[in-house]
Amino acid sequence: MAEILEQTGAGATVRIEVPPEQVEKTTKELLDAYRRQLKIPGFRPGRAPDKVILARVGKDAFWDEVRERLIESSYPEAVRELGLDAIAARLVEGREPPPPGAPYAYTVEVELYPAVELPDWKNLELEVERPPVSEAMVEDAIEDLRRRYAEVQTVEREVQEGDHVVVEVDDGSRFPIELDRAEPHVREELLGKKAGDSFEIPVMSEEGEVVRQVPTSLLEVKEVRLPEVDEEFAKTLEAESLDDLREKVRASLEAAAERDYLEARKRALLERLAESLEVEIPPSMIHDEERSVLRDMEDDLQRQGIPLQDYLKGLEREGKIEEFKSDLRRQAEMRVRRGLVLEKLAEELGTQVTDEEWDAYLKGYAERYGLKVPEFKQAVGDESLENLKLRLQRDKALSEAAAQLA
Repeated sequence: MAEILEQTGAGATVRIEVPPEQVEKTTKELLDAYRRQLKIPGFRPGRAPDKVILARVGKDAFWDEVRERLIESSYPEAVRELGLDAIAARLVEGREPPPPGAPYAYTVEVELYPAVELPDWKNLELEVERPPVSEAMVEDAIEDLRRRYAEVQTVEREVQEGDHVVVEVDDGSRFPIELDRAEPHVREELLGKKAGDSFEIPVMSEEGEVVRQVPTSLLEVKEVRLPEVDEEFAKTLEAESLDDLREKVRASLEAAAERDYLEARKRALLERLAESLEVEIPPSMIHDEERSVLRDMEDDLQRQGIPLQDYLKGLEREGKIEEFKSDLRRQAEMRVRRGLVLEKLAEELGTQVTDEEWDAYLKGYAERYGLKVPEFKQAVGDESLENLKLRLQRDKALSEAAAQLA
Protein backbone atom coordinates (compact mmCIF):
# COMPACT_ATOMS: atom_id res chain seq x y z
CA MET A 1 0.00 0.00 0.00
CA ALA A 2 1.26 3.48 -0.84
CA GLU A 3 -0.12 6.97 -0.41
CA ILE A 4 1.05 10.52 -1.10
CA LEU A 5 1.10 12.52 2.13
CA GLU A 6 2.19 15.78 0.50
CA GLN A 7 3.21 16.92 -2.97
CA THR A 8 4.88 20.06 -4.32
CA GLY A 9 6.30 20.96 -7.70
CA ALA A 10 9.66 19.30 -7.16
CA GLY A 11 8.84 16.56 -4.68
CA ALA A 12 6.43 14.45 -2.72
CA THR A 13 6.28 12.78 0.69
CA VAL A 14 5.17 9.19 0.29
CA ARG A 15 4.21 6.57 2.89
CA ILE A 16 4.65 2.95 1.84
CA GLU A 17 3.52 -0.10 3.77
CA VAL A 18 4.95 -3.58 3.22
CA PRO A 19 2.62 -6.47 4.27
CA PRO A 20 3.75 -8.56 7.29
CA GLU A 21 4.02 -11.71 5.17
CA GLN A 22 6.55 -9.95 2.89
CA VAL A 23 8.52 -8.78 5.93
CA GLU A 24 8.56 -12.34 7.28
CA LYS A 25 9.52 -13.82 3.89
CA THR A 26 12.41 -11.34 3.36
CA THR A 27 13.66 -11.88 6.92
CA LYS A 28 13.63 -15.67 6.49
CA GLU A 29 15.41 -15.48 3.12
CA LEU A 30 18.20 -13.36 4.59
CA LEU A 31 18.54 -15.63 7.65
CA ASP A 32 18.79 -18.69 5.40
CA ALA A 33 21.42 -16.93 3.23
CA TYR A 34 23.56 -16.19 6.30
CA ARG A 35 22.98 -19.72 7.61
CA ARG A 36 24.51 -21.12 4.42
CA GLN A 37 27.43 -18.67 4.39
CA LEU A 38 28.54 -18.60 8.03
CA LYS A 39 30.64 -21.28 9.63
CA ILE A 40 29.67 -21.35 13.32
CA PRO A 41 31.52 -23.67 15.72
CA GLY A 42 29.25 -26.29 17.31
CA PHE A 43 26.73 -26.31 14.48
CA ARG A 44 26.62 -28.23 11.24
CA PRO A 45 26.61 -26.07 8.04
CA GLY A 46 23.16 -24.61 7.49
CA ARG A 47 21.80 -25.68 10.88
CA ALA A 48 22.60 -22.75 13.18
CA PRO A 49 19.49 -21.32 14.98
CA ASP A 50 18.18 -17.85 14.15
CA LYS A 51 19.30 -16.42 17.49
CA VAL A 52 22.88 -17.53 16.87
CA ILE A 53 22.85 -16.04 13.36
CA LEU A 54 21.55 -12.72 14.68
CA ALA A 55 24.14 -12.71 17.45
CA ARG A 56 26.93 -13.28 14.94
CA VAL A 57 25.72 -10.69 12.39
CA GLY A 58 24.31 -8.18 14.87
CA LYS A 59 20.61 -7.38 15.15
CA ASP A 60 20.97 -3.80 13.95
CA ALA A 61 23.11 -4.71 10.95
CA PHE A 62 20.75 -7.57 10.08
CA TRP A 63 17.70 -5.31 10.20
CA ASP A 64 19.47 -2.72 8.04
CA GLU A 65 19.86 -5.35 5.32
CA VAL A 66 16.25 -6.49 5.67
CA ARG A 67 15.03 -2.90 5.48
CA GLU A 68 17.15 -2.24 2.39
CA ARG A 69 15.71 -5.29 0.66
CA LEU A 70 12.14 -4.34 1.58
CA ILE A 71 12.58 -0.81 0.26
CA GLU A 72 14.29 -1.98 -2.93
CA SER A 73 11.41 -4.34 -3.68
CA SER A 74 8.51 -2.06 -2.70
CA TYR A 75 9.60 1.49 -3.59
CA PRO A 76 9.72 1.20 -7.43
CA GLU A 77 6.31 -0.47 -7.54
CA ALA A 78 4.86 2.15 -5.18
CA VAL A 79 5.96 5.17 -7.25
CA ARG A 80 4.65 3.48 -10.42
CA GLU A 81 1.33 2.83 -8.68
CA LEU A 82 1.13 6.49 -7.61
CA GLY A 83 2.11 7.76 -11.06
CA LEU A 84 5.18 9.62 -9.80
CA ASP A 85 8.14 10.36 -12.08
CA ALA A 86 10.71 9.89 -9.32
CA ILE A 87 14.42 10.61 -9.75
CA ALA A 88 15.67 10.32 -6.14
CA ALA A 89 14.39 9.49 -2.66
CA ARG A 90 15.44 9.90 0.96
CA LEU A 91 14.18 7.80 3.87
CA VAL A 92 12.72 10.03 6.59
CA GLU A 93 10.74 7.56 8.73
CA GLY A 94 10.92 3.79 9.19
CA ARG A 95 14.46 3.07 10.31
CA GLU A 96 13.35 0.82 13.19
CA PRO A 97 12.02 -2.73 12.70
CA PRO A 98 8.26 -3.31 13.12
CA PRO A 99 6.87 -5.47 15.95
CA PRO A 100 6.62 -9.22 15.14
CA GLY A 101 3.71 -9.91 12.79
CA ALA A 102 3.21 -6.22 11.91
CA PRO A 103 3.66 -4.57 8.50
CA TYR A 104 6.73 -2.46 7.84
CA ALA A 105 5.81 1.16 7.11
CA TYR A 106 8.27 3.78 5.95
CA THR A 107 8.13 7.32 4.63
CA VAL A 108 10.32 8.76 1.89
CA GLU A 109 10.83 12.24 0.47
CA VAL A 110 10.79 11.77 -3.27
CA GLU A 111 12.33 14.16 -5.79
CA LEU A 112 10.23 14.37 -8.95
CA TYR A 113 11.29 15.03 -12.51
CA PRO A 114 10.28 18.62 -13.24
CA ALA A 115 7.02 19.25 -15.06
CA VAL A 116 7.96 21.80 -17.73
CA GLU A 117 5.70 24.30 -19.46
CA LEU A 118 7.43 26.52 -22.00
CA PRO A 119 6.48 30.18 -22.33
CA ASP A 120 4.88 31.38 -25.58
CA TRP A 121 8.08 31.10 -27.60
CA LYS A 122 6.44 31.30 -31.05
CA ASN A 123 6.02 35.06 -30.73
CA LEU A 124 9.54 35.78 -29.53
CA GLU A 125 11.72 38.17 -31.50
CA LEU A 126 15.38 37.23 -31.56
CA GLU A 127 17.73 40.18 -31.74
CA VAL A 128 20.34 38.46 -33.88
CA GLU A 129 21.75 40.24 -36.91
CA ARG A 130 22.88 38.44 -40.04
CA PRO A 131 26.63 39.15 -40.38
CA PRO A 132 27.57 40.92 -43.63
CA VAL A 133 30.27 39.71 -46.01
CA SER A 134 32.39 42.65 -47.15
CA GLU A 135 34.93 43.04 -49.93
CA ALA A 136 37.62 43.33 -47.25
CA MET A 137 36.62 39.92 -45.90
CA VAL A 138 36.87 38.43 -49.40
CA GLU A 139 40.34 39.91 -49.85
CA ASP A 140 41.42 38.64 -46.41
CA ALA A 141 40.23 35.15 -47.33
CA ILE A 142 42.18 35.26 -50.58
CA GLU A 143 45.23 36.42 -48.61
CA ASP A 144 44.81 33.38 -46.37
CA LEU A 145 44.76 31.18 -49.48
CA ARG A 146 47.99 32.84 -50.62
CA ARG A 147 49.64 31.91 -47.32
CA ARG A 148 48.35 28.35 -47.61
CA TYR A 149 49.91 27.99 -51.06
CA ALA A 150 53.09 29.89 -50.21
CA GLU A 151 56.55 28.49 -50.85
CA VAL A 152 58.90 28.42 -47.85
CA GLN A 153 62.64 28.47 -48.59
CA THR A 154 65.67 28.58 -46.31
CA VAL A 155 67.65 31.82 -46.61
CA GLU A 156 71.01 33.06 -45.34
CA ARG A 157 70.07 36.42 -43.89
CA GLU A 158 68.69 38.11 -40.80
CA VAL A 159 65.18 37.37 -39.62
CA GLN A 160 62.57 39.71 -41.10
CA GLU A 161 58.85 40.25 -40.63
CA GLY A 162 56.80 37.38 -42.07
CA ASP A 163 59.59 34.80 -41.85
CA HIS A 164 59.36 31.31 -40.40
CA VAL A 165 62.17 30.17 -38.12
CA VAL A 166 63.27 27.03 -36.32
CA VAL A 167 64.72 27.40 -32.81
CA GLU A 168 66.24 25.06 -30.24
CA VAL A 169 65.90 25.68 -26.49
CA ASP A 170 68.22 24.62 -23.68
CA ASP A 171 66.67 21.17 -23.18
CA GLY A 172 67.26 20.23 -26.83
CA SER A 173 63.64 20.68 -27.97
CA ARG A 174 63.13 22.27 -31.39
CA PHE A 175 60.19 24.49 -32.35
CA PRO A 176 59.01 26.14 -35.58
CA ILE A 177 57.82 29.73 -35.12
CA GLU A 178 55.84 31.89 -37.56
CA LEU A 179 56.72 35.50 -36.83
CA ASP A 180 53.30 36.76 -37.91
CA ARG A 181 51.70 34.63 -35.18
CA ALA A 182 54.36 34.90 -32.49
CA GLU A 183 53.91 36.84 -29.24
CA PRO A 184 55.27 40.41 -29.54
CA HIS A 185 58.14 39.81 -27.09
CA VAL A 186 59.17 36.64 -28.97
CA ARG A 187 59.04 38.39 -32.35
CA GLU A 188 61.10 41.27 -30.96
CA GLU A 189 63.86 38.90 -29.83
CA LEU A 190 63.96 37.09 -33.18
CA LEU A 191 63.98 40.06 -35.58
CA GLY A 192 67.48 40.77 -36.84
CA LYS A 193 68.95 37.44 -35.65
CA LYS A 194 70.78 35.00 -37.97
CA ALA A 195 71.05 31.21 -38.03
CA GLY A 196 73.62 30.21 -35.40
CA ASP A 197 72.88 33.11 -33.05
CA SER A 198 72.23 32.33 -29.38
CA PHE A 199 70.05 34.51 -27.16
CA GLU A 200 67.37 34.34 -24.48
CA ILE A 201 63.60 34.50 -24.94
CA PRO A 202 61.61 35.67 -21.90
CA VAL A 203 58.62 33.73 -20.56
CA MET A 204 55.97 36.25 -19.52
CA SER A 205 53.29 35.98 -16.82
CA GLU A 206 49.66 36.98 -17.42
CA GLU A 207 50.50 40.29 -15.73
CA GLY A 208 53.23 40.96 -18.31
CA GLU A 209 56.17 40.29 -16.00
CA VAL A 210 59.21 38.21 -16.99
CA VAL A 211 59.03 34.85 -15.19
CA ARG A 212 62.27 33.39 -16.55
CA GLN A 213 64.63 33.52 -19.53
CA VAL A 214 64.92 30.55 -21.88
CA PRO A 215 68.34 30.07 -23.56
CA THR A 216 67.60 29.70 -27.29
CA SER A 217 69.54 29.07 -30.50
CA LEU A 218 68.32 30.04 -33.96
CA LEU A 219 68.78 27.07 -36.28
CA GLU A 220 67.12 28.13 -39.53
CA VAL A 221 65.54 31.16 -41.18
CA LYS A 222 62.89 30.54 -43.84
CA GLU A 223 61.45 33.10 -46.20
CA VAL A 224 57.78 32.87 -47.10
CA ARG A 225 57.18 33.58 -50.80
CA LEU A 226 53.53 34.25 -51.54
CA PRO A 227 52.09 33.53 -54.99
CA GLU A 228 50.78 36.45 -57.04
CA VAL A 229 47.02 36.86 -57.06
CA ASP A 230 46.51 36.35 -60.79
CA GLU A 231 44.73 34.10 -63.27
CA GLU A 232 47.30 31.33 -62.79
CA PHE A 233 46.74 31.38 -59.03
CA ALA A 234 42.97 31.17 -59.57
CA LYS A 235 43.37 28.10 -61.80
CA THR A 236 45.53 26.46 -59.12
CA LEU A 237 42.44 26.71 -56.90
CA GLU A 238 40.21 25.17 -59.61
CA ALA A 239 38.57 28.47 -60.53
CA GLU A 240 38.04 29.49 -64.13
CA SER A 241 39.35 33.00 -63.56
CA LEU A 242 40.31 35.47 -60.84
CA ASP A 243 36.76 36.88 -60.86
CA ASP A 244 35.40 33.35 -60.54
CA LEU A 245 37.74 32.74 -57.58
CA ARG A 246 36.46 35.85 -55.84
CA GLU A 247 32.85 34.77 -56.40
CA LYS A 248 33.56 31.31 -55.00
CA VAL A 249 35.30 32.78 -51.97
CA ARG A 250 32.38 35.17 -51.40
CA ALA A 251 29.87 32.32 -51.70
CA SER A 252 31.85 30.27 -49.18
CA LEU A 253 32.00 33.19 -46.74
CA GLU A 254 28.29 33.86 -47.14
CA ALA A 255 27.47 30.19 -46.49
CA ALA A 256 29.63 30.25 -43.35
CA ALA A 257 28.02 33.51 -42.23
CA GLU A 258 24.56 32.02 -42.73
CA ARG A 259 25.50 28.96 -40.66
CA ASP A 260 26.85 31.22 -37.91
CA TYR A 261 23.67 33.31 -38.07
CA LEU A 262 21.39 30.27 -37.71
CA GLU A 263 23.50 28.91 -34.83
CA ALA A 264 23.38 32.31 -33.11
CA ARG A 265 19.57 32.35 -33.42
CA LYS A 266 19.38 28.89 -31.91
CA ARG A 267 21.61 29.89 -28.99
CA ALA A 268 19.61 33.07 -28.42
CA LEU A 269 16.32 31.16 -28.39
CA LEU A 270 17.66 28.51 -26.04
CA GLU A 271 19.06 31.08 -23.61
CA ARG A 272 15.84 33.11 -23.61
CA LEU A 273 13.74 30.04 -22.86
CA ALA A 274 16.15 28.64 -20.26
CA GLU A 275 16.31 31.93 -18.38
CA SER A 276 12.55 32.50 -18.42
CA LEU A 277 11.59 28.92 -17.62
CA GLU A 278 9.48 28.79 -14.45
CA VAL A 279 10.36 25.44 -12.95
CA GLU A 280 11.43 24.03 -9.60
CA ILE A 281 14.52 21.92 -10.19
CA PRO A 282 15.24 19.08 -7.72
CA PRO A 283 18.57 19.40 -5.85
CA SER A 284 19.81 16.03 -7.10
CA MET A 285 19.61 17.20 -10.75
CA ILE A 286 21.70 20.27 -9.92
CA HIS A 287 24.17 18.14 -7.94
CA ASP A 288 24.59 15.63 -10.77
CA GLU A 289 25.14 18.43 -13.29
CA GLU A 290 27.71 20.07 -11.00
CA ARG A 291 29.69 16.84 -11.10
CA SER A 292 29.40 16.82 -14.90
CA VAL A 293 30.70 20.42 -15.10
CA LEU A 294 33.60 19.47 -12.82
CA ARG A 295 34.46 16.47 -15.01
CA ASP A 296 34.56 18.72 -18.08
CA MET A 297 36.74 21.19 -16.20
CA GLU A 298 39.05 18.41 -15.05
CA ASP A 299 39.50 17.24 -18.66
CA ASP A 300 40.34 20.80 -19.79
CA LEU A 301 42.84 21.25 -16.96
CA GLN A 302 44.47 17.88 -17.63
CA ARG A 303 45.17 18.99 -21.20
CA GLN A 304 47.07 21.90 -19.66
CA GLY A 305 48.89 19.60 -17.25
CA ILE A 306 47.06 20.98 -14.19
CA PRO A 307 45.44 18.58 -11.69
CA LEU A 308 41.95 19.68 -10.64
CA GLN A 309 42.84 19.44 -6.94
CA ASP A 310 45.79 21.79 -7.43
CA TYR A 311 43.53 24.26 -9.23
CA LEU A 312 40.96 24.15 -6.41
CA LYS A 313 43.66 24.56 -3.75
CA GLY A 314 44.89 27.62 -5.62
CA LEU A 315 41.40 29.13 -5.54
CA GLU A 316 41.19 28.40 -1.84
CA ARG A 317 44.50 30.16 -1.16
CA GLU A 318 43.24 33.19 -3.09
CA GLY A 319 39.95 33.20 -1.16
CA LYS A 320 37.95 32.53 -4.33
CA ILE A 321 36.61 29.05 -3.58
CA GLU A 322 33.13 30.22 -2.50
CA GLU A 323 32.83 32.35 -5.63
CA PHE A 324 33.86 29.29 -7.66
CA LYS A 325 31.21 27.10 -5.97
CA SER A 326 28.53 29.71 -6.60
CA ASP A 327 29.51 29.96 -10.26
CA LEU A 328 29.61 26.17 -10.55
CA ARG A 329 26.04 25.97 -9.27
CA ARG A 330 24.87 28.66 -11.72
CA GLN A 331 26.48 26.81 -14.61
CA ALA A 332 24.94 23.51 -13.53
CA GLU A 333 21.48 25.02 -13.15
CA MET A 334 21.63 26.64 -16.60
CA ARG A 335 22.71 23.32 -18.13
CA VAL A 336 19.74 21.60 -16.52
CA ARG A 337 17.41 24.37 -17.69
CA ARG A 338 18.70 24.12 -21.26
CA GLY A 339 18.23 20.36 -21.21
CA LEU A 340 14.64 20.68 -19.96
CA VAL A 341 13.87 23.28 -22.66
CA LEU A 342 15.29 21.09 -25.43
CA GLU A 343 13.43 18.04 -24.18
CA LYS A 344 10.13 19.95 -24.08
CA LEU A 345 10.67 21.51 -27.51
CA ALA A 346 11.26 18.07 -29.04
CA GLU A 347 8.09 16.84 -27.34
CA GLU A 348 5.96 19.82 -28.44
CA LEU A 349 7.20 19.72 -32.04
CA GLY A 350 7.17 15.92 -32.29
CA THR A 351 10.71 16.02 -33.64
CA GLN A 352 12.04 12.74 -34.98
CA VAL A 353 15.44 11.82 -36.37
CA THR A 354 15.34 10.08 -39.76
CA ASP A 355 17.58 7.12 -40.57
CA GLU A 356 19.40 9.25 -43.14
CA GLU A 357 20.09 12.02 -40.59
CA TRP A 358 21.29 9.52 -37.99
CA ASP A 359 23.58 7.76 -40.45
CA ALA A 360 25.13 11.05 -41.59
CA TYR A 361 25.57 12.19 -37.98
CA LEU A 362 27.27 8.94 -37.01
CA LYS A 363 29.51 9.06 -40.06
CA GLY A 364 30.65 12.56 -39.13
CA TYR A 365 31.42 11.53 -35.56
CA ALA A 366 33.27 8.39 -36.65
CA GLU A 367 35.42 10.37 -39.10
CA ARG A 368 36.56 12.69 -36.32
CA TYR A 369 38.19 9.71 -34.64
CA GLY A 370 39.46 8.14 -37.85
CA LEU A 371 37.03 5.24 -37.56
CA LYS A 372 34.41 3.58 -39.73
CA VAL A 373 30.84 3.68 -38.43
CA PRO A 374 30.72 0.01 -37.25
CA GLU A 375 34.04 0.51 -35.41
CA PHE A 376 32.76 3.72 -33.82
CA LYS A 377 29.54 2.04 -32.66
CA GLN A 378 31.47 -0.79 -31.06
CA ALA A 379 33.91 1.60 -29.40
CA VAL A 380 31.34 3.89 -27.72
CA GLY A 381 28.64 1.36 -26.78
CA ASP A 382 24.84 1.44 -26.86
CA GLU A 383 24.34 3.95 -24.04
CA SER A 384 26.58 6.57 -25.65
CA LEU A 385 24.87 6.01 -29.00
CA GLU A 386 21.49 6.66 -27.40
CA ASN A 387 22.82 9.87 -25.87
CA LEU A 388 24.19 10.99 -29.24
CA LYS A 389 20.87 10.30 -30.93
CA LEU A 390 19.05 12.25 -28.20
CA ARG A 391 21.44 15.16 -28.71
CA LEU A 392 20.79 15.11 -32.45
CA GLN A 393 17.01 15.02 -31.90
CA ARG A 394 17.11 17.98 -29.50
CA ASP A 395 19.37 20.04 -31.75
CA LYS A 396 16.99 19.38 -34.64
CA ALA A 397 14.05 20.47 -32.46
CA LEU A 398 15.85 23.71 -31.60
CA SER A 399 16.54 24.33 -35.31
CA GLU A 400 12.89 23.73 -36.14
CA ALA A 401 11.76 26.12 -33.40
CA ALA A 402 14.19 28.87 -34.43
CA ALA A 403 13.07 28.51 -38.06
CA GLN A 404 9.48 29.27 -37.04
CA LEU A 405 10.40 32.65 -35.57
CA ALA A 406 10.51 35.93 -37.48
